[in-house]
Amino acid sequence: MTLSPGTRLGVYEVTAQIGAGGMGVVYRARDTRLDREVALKILPELFISDPQRVARFQREAKTLAALNHPNIGAIHGVEEANGLAALILELVEGTTLADRIAQGPVPLDEALPIAKQIAHALEAAHETGIIHRDLKPGNVKLRPDGAVKVLDFGLAKAMEPVDGAANVSHSPVITTPAVTQAGSILGTAAYMSPEQARGKPVDKRADIWAFGVVVFEMLTGDRLFTGATISDTLASVLKTDPNWRALPPAVSPRLRELLRRCLDKDPKRRLRDIGDARVQIEDLLAGAPEETGAAMIAGTLPTWQRVVPWVATGFLAAGFVVVLLLLATWPKASPLAPVRLSTELGAGLRCVCRAEKRRWKPPDLRSTTDPTEGDAVAGDRRRREPVLFARRPLDRIFRRRQAEEGCCHGRCGHHVVRRSERSRRGVERGRHNHF
Repeated sequence: MTLSPGTRLGVYEVTAQIGAGGMGVVYRARDTRLDREVALKILPELFISDPQRVARFQREAKTLAALNHPNIGAIHGVEEANGLAALILELVEGTTLADRIAQGPVPLDEALPIAKQIAHALEAAHETGIIHRDLKPGNVKLRPDGAVKVLDFGLAKAMEPVDGAANVSHSPVITTPAVTQAGSILGTAAYMSPEQARGKPVDKRADIWAFGVVVFEMLTGDRLFTGATISDTLASVLKTDPNWRALPPAVSPRLRELLRRCLDKDPKRRLRDIGDARVQIEDLLAGAPEETGAAMIAGTLPTWQRVVPWVATGFLAAGFVVVLLLLATWPKASPLAPVRLSTELGAGLRCVCRAEKRRWKPPDLRSTTDPTEGDAVAGDRRRREPVLFARRPLDRIFRRRQAEEGCCHGRCGHHVVRRSERSRRGVERGRHNHF
């Protein structure tokens, strides 16, 4: 049903038709009560005939009306009259981004500010738990003053059947044939994320995918995923990789990498937060150096650059653990063992010699059985006797140190032990020679 100028819908008077899309026909109208111009989106008859869908839509509309952001088209309310239901929207003057892309590629210095404002709008909606689900150039308005308005936030979910929210075949932008053109239906399919095309539940990462597609098309001026039918378009989304060579040379490696992360077909590897994309774009607009690692966000590095550092870190950690285990199981030996050993030997020798000197008495040379021994032999015996008495305590010191150090003699104090052993063997020879 087409509304002619002058038609009244409650307090709203239709003045002209603006356009048509998968979720209804849009009219320019005047609010006779508040004397302001608004946009009326007349909902499809198929939708109105389902009371459950209407009730769900009214609940969702209340949530959407709470969105208040300069880059989001406001929702003023819902109006039902004359058997029709209409969504009252903010009237945004200007052309759509789709019209701008139809004229050719958007220069980088013009595309980046548009992309930043779209990311701002998505970020504000995601923070309140609202997902757009139908982001495309036709839902982005470019005002004459340079401001960007994203329209139809959350309407795809609001208009889904109550029992078919996760099935792509139930999507209102795909199944509403009465008021849509083939181009608009195919356009919606071309911006669906792979998981959305498979009919799986979606989250904010579906909007991040659509954001990547929109930015890619701004820079190239061509449709990223195409097909003669809806099925062909969805198959292209699922199987075709973007032609990265189509991006103009002015696109920096940093922006290319951001687009790669947005257009990762695996939602687990896709950019996690649209706010990260906004920060990246703001840095590009500010002229941040490309090589500045601190400016790169964690989710925008290619797979090999994200994996290699973790693998290297893992090997280093494993090597560190192995070293700790070896040190824990290695025979204990203090680095001060040679010093302690030599100090203990010297102290023990001095102590024993002093004790034995006090206990030792010179032998009675007059009672010796060998009259030929003489003064020289007696003097030599007096020099060796304290050392012979000291051998037994020193042997105990050596045995105790050997028990403590085990096989570590080669590393700690071996030169001291070797010299001490030579001294002991010399004492042993002297004792045998004496007796």
